[in-house]
Amino acid sequence: MSSTITGPDGRQRCRWCAVTPEYLDYHDREWGFPVRDDRRLFEKLCLEGFQSGLSWRTILAKRENFRAAFDHFDFERIARYTDEDVARLLGDAGIVRHRGKIEAVINNARRACELVAQEGSLAAYVWRFEPDPGGLAAPQTASTSAESVALSKDLKKRGWRFVGPTTVYAFMQAMGLVNDHAEGCAIRAEVAQARRAFRRPG
Repeated sequence: MSSTITGPDGRQRCRWCAVTPEYLDYHDREWGFPVRDDRRLFEKLCLEGFQSGLSWRTILAKRENFRAAFDHFDFERIARYTDEDVARLLGDAGIVRHRGKIEAVINNARRACELVAQEGSLAAYVWRFEPDPGGLAAPQTASTSAESVALSKDLKKRGWRFVGPTTVYAFMQAMGLVNDHAEGCAIRAEVAQARRAFRRPG
């Protein structure tokens, strides 16, 4: 089976984006484009954690609800959440109501504040784990990499939760540390160009 599919405009795209209409815009405008904004990076790590055991379709459909519930993933605010906030979130039908994952977001927000104090920014830290493109497996043939294992291990050592190697690799794919668009996908070249123009945080 081909790894690409013809989109509504006649261009080839990654086959996975045809699963549901919501995926097309996400695939074309977000997935794989490099990100250096700390809040977006933190949001994606949290949402990948929530996706564990679920489909991205479920999380994407609820993304605006998650943003509203978690103060748009402002980790400095989330770090100050209390038991009352946990109760509020467990009662919010618009998000995934999983106590462990909710508490992980709050914990990870506190760890993110510590990391920023130590490293300058979440982006500067994360982008240090950018893989050498030449050492990666063919697009969409792997669910982890040596770098995702290393980042996962370091985050866990720093006290983060729900950041296993597979979760971290999905984060790296989405945030542009890896261009995992299929060979032949029209967006692959756009992402490659964006990555060339991207100023890595120092």
